[in-house]
Amino acid sequence: MKAVLMTAAGGPDVLAMYDVNKPELPSPHHLRVKLAAAGVNPLDTKLRTKPVYYPDKLPAILGCDGAGTVEKTGSAVTRFKEGDTVFFCNGGIGGNQGDEPGCYAEYTTVHEEYCAATPANLGLQDAAGLPLVLITAWEALVERANLQAGQTILIHGGTGGVGHIALQLAKHLGAKVAVTVSDDKKEGLAQGLEADKIVRYKEMDFVVDVEEWSGGKGVDVVLDTIGGDTFLRSMNVTRIGGKIVTLLSTPMSLEDTQKARFRNLAICYELMLTPQVLKQHDERIRQRKILEKGAQLIESGEMGVLVSYALPLREAAEAHRIIERGHVLGKIILTMG
Repeated sequence: MKAVLMTAAGGPDVLAMYDVNKPELPSPHHLRVKLAAAGVNPLDTKLRTKPVYYPDKLPAILGCDGAGTVEKTGSAVTRFKEGDTVFFCNGGIGGNQGDEPGCYAEYTTVHEEYCAATPANLGLQDAAGLPLVLITAWEALVERANLQAGQTILIHGGTGGVGHIALQLAKHLGAKVAVTVSDDKKEGLAQGLEADKIVRYKEMDFVVDVEEWSGGKGVDVVLDTIGGDTFLRSMNVTRIGGKIVTLLSTPMSLEDTQKARFRNLAICYELMLTPQVLKQHDERIRQRKILEKGAQLIESGEMGVLVSYALPLREAAEAHRIIERGHVLGKIILTMG
């Protein structure tokens, strides 16, 4: 089969197409999936630059997000049969060993308990762009922030991969949503997704704009997808006793910590890879159930995924360059057809 291998740590050029053996089923509970597409995430570019989880196991196949058709089932599989279509977040963190190969390939293997049936009204290629961002947004808003109807939330990067899913999920939960965007195209998408407040952060100080929108109280929740100074300044626009959920490491000095403490802020971290890295089987099943809930929202018309770039598998390096240039609208996928 064709697969894109990461041959060393480095720039996008370390990704190249090779012929490799089709993966064998590592257990009776596994499926072999003929992939239609793989999602490309900022995580992939970070693991390419610095393979922190399995630095000594190269070459590796990256790509956590996949969707495709079940081509073979293990003898103990009960949830799926050959010909079923599935989507999942699995593998792709650099190990390329056993049951965790990545999705930058024509085939991959995945435990049946980690797969969800694809939404009936969503194409396989689009479905490949959904798993990681859906799980991240769900864990951040539902499990970390406990976002409730009537509350207010600020989503930084509200039209990016995680951001545009989080915006839709927040609206589904009944929250009032403010988002930061950088240009007309992103503002148009945010309007289409019914954001209540859109902040052009290059033209307006988001702290001033959102504080005014919230009546001077600050928002109940901030979802930080940017990090750095954006995270630190978000403290100023989070209400007393509010929550900031960040997807990134936090550059907090003692002064910053004291500010968070004085304002009684809850600083929550979200890393959806934890169950995979720590091999927590039950937690992986919980994440699969998030995919199933997301599929229901898509089938009911309450959520959709925007794929802004669909590149052939051989152009994986270019997909990484696009992500590293920043400001991607929605998601990027690699297609196998």
